[in-house]
Amino acid sequence: MTKKTIETLETELTSAITGAADIDALEQLRIRALGKKGAITDLMKTLGRMSPEERQTEGPLMNGLKTRIGEMIAARKTDLEAAALAARISEETLDVSLPVRPGPEGRIHPVSQVLDEICEIFADMGFAVAEGPDIEDDFHNFTALNMPPEHPARQMHDTFYLPAEEGGERMVLRTHTSPVQIRTMSSQKPPIRIIAPGRTYRSDSDATHTPMFHQVEGLVIDESTHMGHLKGCLEAFVSAFFEVDDVEMRFRPSYFPFTEPSAEVDIRCVFKDGELRVGEGDDWLEILGCGMVNPKVLEYCDLDPERYQGFAFGCGIDRLAMLKYGMNDLRAFFDSDLRWLRHYGFAALDIPTLGGGLSR
Repeated sequence: MTKKTIETLETELTSAITGAADIDALEQLRIRALGKKGAITDLMKTLGRMSPEERQTEGPLMNGLKTRIGEMIAARKTDLEAAALAARISEETLDVSLPVRPGPEGRIHPVSQVLDEICEIFADMGFAVAEGPDIEDDFHNFTALNMPPEHPARQMHDTFYLPAEEGGERMVLRTHTSPVQIRTMSSQKPPIRIIAPGRTYRSDSDATHTPMFHQVEGLVIDESTHMGHLKGCLEAFVSAFFEVDDVEMRFRPSYFPFTEPSAEVDIRCVFKDGELRVGEGDDWLEILGCGMVNPKVLEYCDLDPERYQGFAFGCGIDRLAMLKYGMNDLRAFFDSDLRWLRHYGFAALDIPTLGGGLSR
C-alpha cells in the first residue's frame, strides 16, 4: 500500500462527497466508504497482513484518511440539512398580499364523525341519546356512583375542582359522563336504554391523554337484563363500528365502584403495516370497561335493586377515532391544525349510516 493509493482514494471520495445531492445519497456514500464492507474499512483490514514496520507507516495514513472522510461527510450532511430546511421554509412561506384562492373549505372533525357513527349504531339498537351539564356537583359525579368522600377511586380521576360556593360545596368539571346516567335514572322510571356522549375533564396530558376528552357511556335498566345482554350489545357495537363481521372479544374481571361485577373488554386484533385490523391476529386490545349496575347506585337513584337491574359501559370517543382511523397522537385532535384536519377530516355530506356504510 502506497501513499499514492490513499491519496487517490481520498480524491475520489472527496469528489463524491462534494457532489452528493441529498441526505440519502450522502448516506449511501458513507456506507460505501466507512461501512462494514466500505472501501476505507477494507483498506484498514490490510493492516493485519503487514509487518510491524509497515503498520507504523501505513497505519497513521489510513487513520488520517478515515478521520478526514468522516469529518467531510459530517460537514456535507450539515450543509444539506441546512439547504433542505431553507427550501422547506421557502415553500411554506405565505404571501399575505396574495388574493384568497377559492376552494372547498370546512371538514368534519374525526371526533364529531365518530360520535355520529356511535349514535347511528346505538340508535339502531333502540338507545336514546341523553345529555347533562359539564359542571357537576359532588353527588352526581361521585357519591351517587358509589364513591363516598373517603373512597380511593376518587383519587384516580385527577379532578378539576371549582372554587367553593357559599354553602361550602365545590363543583367539579365532570370526570366522566356517568352523572348523566344518575340524572336519567333519577328522573325517569325503567325501562331505560340510553347512551351519554359528551366532553369530560381530567388533569392529565400526554400523547394519549388530554385535560378535555370525549367519552360515551351506555346504560340499560329494566327487570330482566343480564350480563349476556351486555355481551351481545357490545359485540354488535364493535362489529358495526369497525365494520367487520366476526369479532372475538375477551372479558377480563376488573373493578369499577359503580358496577358489580365489572369487566374490561378486549378485542382480538393485529397491527400490520401501521394499520389496526380487528377480528384477526394474535394480539388483544383493550377498548372499554363495563359491568352490571351496582345495586347501591340504583338505591341512590330511588330504584329498587330487588326489582331492577341492568348494565353500563363506557369508552373514549377520541381513542376509538385513533384506533379506527390510524392516528397516533391525541394532542393533534385539539391543535387546530388545518392541514391535519384536511387530512383526517370528513366531507360535510359523509353522513354515517348503517345502510350506506359508516366510513367512506
